[in-house]
Amino acid sequence: MSDSENSDTASGASTHEEKPAPTPEQVAESDSFKQQANKKFQENHHNEAIDLYTKAIELNPGNHILFANRSFAHIKLENYGSALIDASESIELAPSYIKGYFRRGTAYLALGKLKQAKQDFTKAVKIEPKNTDARKKLDEVTKALRQERFNEAIGVDSAPPVVIDPANIEVEASYDGPHLEEGRVTAKFMEDLMEHFKCEKKLHKKYAYMILTQVRDILKAEASLVEVQVPQGEHITVCGDVHGQFYDLCNIFNINGVPSVDNPYIFNGDFVDRGSFGIETIFTLFGFKALYPQHMHLNRGNHETVNMNKMYGFEGEVVHKYTKDMMDLFTDAFRWLPLSHVINNKVLVLHGGLFSKDETNLQDLRKIDRHCEPPDDSCPMTELLWSDPINIPGRQQSKRGVGVAFGPDVAERFLKANNLELLVRSHECKDEGYEIDHDGKTITVFSAPNYCDQMGNKGAFIRFEADMKPKFTKFDAVPHPSARPMQYAGMGGFNIMQFLGGN
Repeated sequence: MSDSENSDTASGASTHEEKPAPTPEQVAESDSFKQQANKKFQENHHNEAIDLYTKAIELNPGNHILFANRSFAHIKLENYGSALIDASESIELAPSYIKGYFRRGTAYLALGKLKQAKQDFTKAVKIEPKNTDARKKLDEVTKALRQERFNEAIGVDSAPPVVIDPANIEVEASYDGPHLEEGRVTAKFMEDLMEHFKCEKKLHKKYAYMILTQVRDILKAEASLVEVQVPQGEHITVCGDVHGQFYDLCNIFNINGVPSVDNPYIFNGDFVDRGSFGIETIFTLFGFKALYPQHMHLNRGNHETVNMNKMYGFEGEVVHKYTKDMMDLFTDAFRWLPLSHVINNKVLVLHGGLFSKDETNLQDLRKIDRHCEPPDDSCPMTELLWSDPINIPGRQQSKRGVGVAFGPDVAERFLKANNLELLVRSHECKDEGYEIDHDGKTITVFSAPNYCDQMGNKGAFIRFEADMKPKFTKFDAVPHPSARPMQYAGMGGFNIMQFLGGN
């Protein structure tokens, strides 16, 4: 937190409904909780920071800075819905407090609501016309909104991707990486490719396009819900988010073996963004998909989408390492990713979670016409990518601002109605790499250790044998070459990094 957020002397008269004034003792205790929360925030322990800010707010609910600070912690956790609520409360308490508008504008941006974001940053500039950071943020949003309108006018999102024929691309004699023999991915090619990537070298664009088009066609032939069978004596491994952390992905394979006919995997979405080795990660996963299409299974995550790739680095990384045309082909392939897998008719694996309506069932998931960006409204496709479990009954508004928060009773009814035993999902960083909720009916698995090089969490994966009893393996992060998280954010268009700093 900046010094200004440690002070309660920020200007701004409140138009909020009057609350009983806290006692001096309550103010002092609230300030103590705030200082503890600020320390936890600086240490990247954002959940703990939120808990401490909440205690501070309970003691001094009229303090607008507490709401703005808690909003910022929610933004760090991608809880954009909760961030909006807290930022709005801060603004209502103190309409001239500029950081309230910063927080709310940033949350709107992350949700793709550029018009609302522009309104908040415009207000921030009006409050402090000489604030260069506020003006810089407004300029960035205005530029992004202008680009969005231009794209809509020329029909960019509806245009088919540019057709690239890899046969017309020559491989230079100076290229020292692996070659696709007769256009086929082999086990030796994948071994060489991962070693090539570890040396921080690129796959030749000819072979990159070949793998990408092959996998796009494989995915296109798959169902939105894929049935997987694990016979007696065999197994399958389920991994969660890897988020462009290529060296940690290699570590999973070191621990558990590379994908093969005898060692199948399901990777549960969010392959890219955040980490700055997304190209290496996705071509490793797609290469194994091309090699073992029936034994390497891939679910779509909320980060295999256009808006997230623009904001969180993958588009910029693709443009930097290859071309914009290749990004268009990635977008097409991502839209063909299946949305869920069912293992042995017992375990449902999807990225986010369950649905706003009890009536939604597996047959509805099979019917989803998935080759699109997730709709903004509540629908099964969007909800399965974004929803999260909670440990109280019923449903609540999602802390993310998209999807729903679903309780143990919702999970139990869904599983029973669909003759399932277990829901496995990802989508949330967990300190131990996994978390078991809903009396063992819902499991979260997250496979990006020390997420964004700062969270200090472990990664995990789950191994299922034919009895479908989960067996967990935890692992720590491994070293990687110097490349900061989201290093390429902004190179493909909008730079979200300008909004995630200390202001």
